[in-house]
Amino acid sequence: MSSLLREEMQRVLFRPGKQTLVEFIEIEEAPQGRHFLCVSVGKNKVVQLSIVRCQIAQTAKKSGSKRSHTKRSSIQDCYMRTEVCSLQDLTLVDGRDPDVDDPCFLLHFDKVRTVTAVSCSAKYCFVRALVALSDQHCQRSLNLRNFDWSYIKPTSFYSNRGDCVVLTQICFYAFNLVCLSMCPVPLDA
Repeated sequence: MSSLLREEMQRVLFRPGKQTLVEFIEIEEAPQGRHFLCVSVGKNKVVQLSIVRCQIAQTAKKSGSKRSHTKRSSIQDCYMRTEVCSLQDLTLVDGRDPDVDDPCFLLHFDKVRTVTAVSCSAKYCFVRALVALSDQHCQRSLNLRNFDWSYIKPTSFYSNRGDCVVLTQICFYAFNLVCLSMCPVPLDA
């Protein structure tokens, strides 16, 4: 689902502005509807953070009919970028408490923007993308506070628990079981 949403947002919202959508997360905000925090890179290598809001399509009655029909709208009508800021203007990302599984974090621009991701893993995924983009395009380290660094910048092969690492561990355990099952068992009684 998220890859389809990524492709659609890229096609409709970012490609016309000559930008590439790098990462996005769904966020929770007081108004109803889906909201996304997106980070994109422009053709001139400017990195932008955007809030994308989803508006729900209205239902309309067809004249002369008793049944109501859902108004079909394109994604252009549904999704719109409401806030846009530059990564260059971001002075601090505050995770609030690294010891608590809290999906909320603070983005410090001229004003502080509170963001609540749908999960703590989404929060860390987004911050990892920001750190990489800041190092690559802004030539400066992003100022982070109150994050567990082992999830931001893994220092060893096993601290990054990606799918390949898990698959490697499963294969290693299976190989050990096969080897152990082939060992002869002494029948001394």
